[in-house]
Amino acid sequence: MQQDLPKVEIYTDGACTGNPGPGGYGVILKYGDNIKELSGGFARTTNNRMEILAAIIGLEALRRPCQVTLYSDSRYLVDAINQRWVYRWRSLGWRKSKNGEPAKNPDLWQRLLPLLEKHRVTFVWVKGHADNPYNNRCDQLAVQAAAGPDLPPDPGYQAGGTPVSMLF
Repeated sequence: MQQDLPKVEIYTDGACTGNPGPGGYGVILKYGDNIKELSGGFARTTNNRMEILAAIIGLEALRRPCQVTLYSDSRYLVDAINQRWVYRWRSLGWRKSKNGEPAKNPDLWQRLLPLLEKHRVTFVWVKGHADNPYNNRCDQLAVQAAAGPDLPPDPGYQAGGTPVSMLF
């Protein structure tokens, strides 16, 4: 059955002016010749939150299970999944080690993990600001979104980890 899944490429990027500061995410979904761009921003957030959120928004945009190759220039995001750090943090109650410091962004990781069960996702790191036109376009979308007027608060950042409500 998994061979029958539609093959989708998702390119993501997050941006933040200051860290923390105004931030945004950019996403490109590519299915064959079809391309869809998504972006959004928040008044005060962090770059890492926007990197994770970009992946979430891209995967949430898919209406049915897909085989996804997700490209990101965030080592934090890609390594947390590929090195399985996030699964360890979850098993330790969202701590980096037993009795250790809390893992950051548990609200977003908790939102991402079920999407990884729904879709078959391969995370691929790409060098940022290099020769990948889709990654560069995602960066433009994220920077534009971060510079937008009247940006809403990032509830997860503002509340120190309270689960982010569905804003989209």
